[in-house]
Amino acid sequence: MRKTFPKREKLTHKKLIGKLFHEGQSTVLYPIRFIYLPISDQDCHQVLFSVPKRNFKKAVDRNRIKRQMREAYRLHKHLIPYNPSDKVHFLLGYIYIGKQKVAYPRIETKIKEAINRLNKV
Repeated sequence: MRKTFPKREKLTHKKLIGKLFHEGQSTVLYPIRFIYLPISDQDCHQVLFSVPKRNFKKAVDRNRIKRQMREAYRLHKHLIPYNPSDKVHFLLGYIYIGKQKVAYPRIETKIKEAINRLNKV
C-alpha cells in the first residue's frame, strides 16, 4: 500500500460525517478520541481529523496538531484491516481532546493504538 493521503480518503461529505457521529463507536485514547463506523458502500477508508477551537484559540496550533495526526495516520494506515470478500471499509474520526499540545511520538503511538483496535472489531 502506498503511503500517501489522497483526497478520496478524506471524509468531507456532511451526510457521512453525521452518520459517523450518530452511529459510530467511540473510544478515548487520551489525548485523542477515536470514532469508527464500518460501512460497505464506500470504495476506500475515509478519515476526518478535528481539533476544537475551544481548546486551541490559535489556528497555528490547531493546524499543527492536525498535521501531526494526518502524518501519523498516513504512515500507519496500512495496518487497517480490509477483507476484499466483505468489501467493508471504515469511516474514521480522530478528535484531539487534550487541553495542551503533546509531542509527536505520543500522537503517533495513540493513532497506532486506535488502528490496532480496528483489528479487534
